[in-house]
Order: sequence, then structure tokens, then C-alpha cells
Amino acid sequence: MKPLWHHGDVPQPPRAKGHGQSSRSQLFRPPVGARALSEWSLLPLRIFLGATFTFAGLQKLANPNFFDAKSPTSIQSQLIAAARTSPIHALLSHLGSVAIPVGVLIAVGEVAVGLGTLSGLFTRVAALGGLLLSLSLFLTVSFHASPYFTGADIVFFFAWMPFIVAGGGTQLSLDAWIKSRVAKEHQLPSPALVPISFAQVQNLCGNYQRGKCKARAGQPCDAAACPVLLNEGSAPPAPAETHAADRRAVVLGGALAAAVGTSVVISGAATAVAGRLIDGAPKPKGQGTQLAPPTTSTTTPGAATTTTTAPASSLGQLLGAASQVPKNQAASFTIPSSGDPGIVIHTDTGEFVGYDAVCPHTGCAVGYSNTAKIIVCPCHGSEFQVSNGDVIVGPAPHGLAKLKIVEGSDGNLYLQ
Repeated sequence: MKPLWHHGDVPQPPRAKGHGQSSRSQLFRPPVGARALSEWSLLPLRIFLGATFTFAGLQKLANPNFFDAKSPTSIQSQLIAAARTSPIHALLSHLGSVAIPVGVLIAVGEVAVGLGTLSGLFTRVAALGGLLLSLSLFLTVSFHASPYFTGADIVFFFAWMPFIVAGGGTQLSLDAWIKSRVAKEHQLPSPALVPISFAQVQNLCGNYQRGKCKARAGQPCDAAACPVLLNEGSAPPAPAETHAADRRAVVLGGALAAAVGTSVVISGAATAVAGRLIDGAPKPKGQGTQLAPPTTSTTTPGAATTTTTAPASSLGQLLGAASQVPKNQAASFTIPSSGDPGIVIHTDTGEFVGYDAVCPHTGCAVGYSNTAKIIVCPCHGSEFQVSNGDVIVGPAPHGLAKLKIVEGSDGNLYLQ
């Protein structure tokens, strides 16, 4: 019988005392057939992760608002919102100027990870990329999700780990196809796993009794010398053959990876163009201008110019001129009492409404969509009513904290 070089998962007969590992160490060993079982049990998860990341990347590329700095759901808005609460806020605060390249990198990376996972090409590399993307999203947009398991990013982070450990398996993957083809070209044993029941091993080996193998003239059973698992008279492939096969596998895998990478670029570009052609509607605007109290400047001969800010009046804290916020537009400001970002919206009816702009889900700063006329969280898509701040769409657990904004007779807006 041809020796089965790569079948380390074949069930092994128990060894005699003194010839095997202790029972305690057996507790920490993978179960028999772990790799063969994981290939099929992990297949649904592999399809889900691959399809989800592919869709997420294409969706970003197809959405013009994702790259529009004026949109409350843009990558720029997400970075600004996440910078307030993220543990890596010092890094995020410097990414605003390169937000579009960051967004493109994230979107293309998600598509590449998704297609690599679906096709089983360099599965461990794709899984590592998916894990890092999930970790970055966890640290930026869902770090403060409470309870922690309500944030999806941490779940994705751990979902990628089995594929870093097990790879894509030997079925339904390009990695397995490459290995089989290279083994055939170099006349090496097939890397495919072949399950053999313990009863078959007993029969082929000549049975064993009390840890002794009849086929080995009563010597202790030993998988390393079993006539079925490994012919004692056979030699493993020469190192030169193995190295040549490994080089061939790398070259073939690299060619396929280049083809997949090209398809990622082409499909991404086509999706982006199609998204912009289909979406002919006006783009939603974000919070607009940053409100600031009016200032006055005085110059004394021989002295420097002095700039002062108008003080708060009996109407409340002066925010700025109402003219800075046209109808159906919004502006942002800082709430003096808490330091939180605030948002003021000028409705179509002429009313000014204001809210604490911190989303109650994970602390991102919300923005106003003047096309949908709703308040939107850029991090997880929560939507709120303009009139009262109530939740329209979660995952935010409750509405926004309302602020009282009044317009004075002097044409300025005040926070009471």
C-alpha cells in the first residue's frame, strides 16, 4: 500500500505504557480528525464572512456619500465621530486630511478579504486581514458598545481566528487545488485527507491486543511505524522535491492572487462608477458650519489688536448668528456645560431645534441629512427624528438629549 504521508489526523491505536504521552497531555491535544471535521463545520462561517466583507466593501465603493465630506455618513464624519471616544483617538485625529484614501483602502481591503475567503485563496492571509479590519473597527466605532457583545466588530474579530489556525482546508478552496495540482506535477502523495475508521486500521495492521501489534510481531503499537500509516521501508520525499513543489505552489498561488487582485480593482471601480451613475439624487449634507459667537475687534494706537467674544445674555449662552443656519440645514457647536458636541437644525417651518450630538449607542457624533430630513449616526446607522430626537432606527437604545435653542430679537441663537 502506498504510504500516506500527510495523514496525521488518522485515528491512532492506544500505545502501551511507557510508549505514549501522559493522559494529562492528551487533554490539550486536538481531537482526532480535527482538521477534517473543521473543513465542513467551518464552511458556513467561511461563506458568511466572505460574502459579508465582499458586500461591505462594494457597498462603500458604490455609495457616493461615503466619500462626500459633507455627508453625515461619510468616512470623514465617521473618523471625526470616532475620534471623540476611541482609545486610539490620537491616531484618528490625524487621519482627517487623508480620509478618502483611508476609505478607499478599507473598502478595497474588505473586498479582497471577502473574495480571498470565499475562494479559499491564501485563506490564512485573508483571515488575518479580516481580523485586523475588524479590530480597527472595534477600536474606532464600537469600543464603547454596552454591553460589549452588542457590538458586531468584536464578534467578527474572534470569528476570523479559526481560519488563521485551520486555513481553508482541503475542500472547496483554491489553496487545496493548488496543493493537489503541484503534488500531481511532482509525483508526490496527494495532500488530501482520507478518513480511515479505527476498525479498518485494526484489520489492516493485523489487530492489536493489550497495546501489542500482531503485524509488528507483538511489538508495542506505534503509529510512526504502522504498516498502514507509514511504510518503514519507504523514504519521505527528497528535500529538493519538496522545495521545488513549495516554490511551484507559491508561484501558482501568486498568479491566482494577482488575478483576484485585478478583479477586485476592476469590480471596485465598476461598482463605484455604477453607484454614481445610479445615484442622481442630491447628496445629504452634514452639520454644516461650526457656530461661533460673534467677535469684536478693537485697535489701540501703538498696541496690538484685541478680539473679544460677545458675552452671554439673559437669553442664555450665545451660540452665533441665526443667519449661519439656513432652512433645512444644520450647524454644530460645543455645549459649554459638558463639552459635548451639539447640533442645531433650522427646520422648514422656521423653527430651530437642538440636541446633544452624542449618539447614545457608542458615543459617535450624529449629523443631519437634509435630503431624508433625519438625524443620522455615521457609525452604526441609527436614525433620529428631527422634531423630538426620538429613535427611528436603532441600534441606539434611546433618543438624543434635547437642547433648548431660542432666537433672540438681535438675530442670534442662544442655548438656554
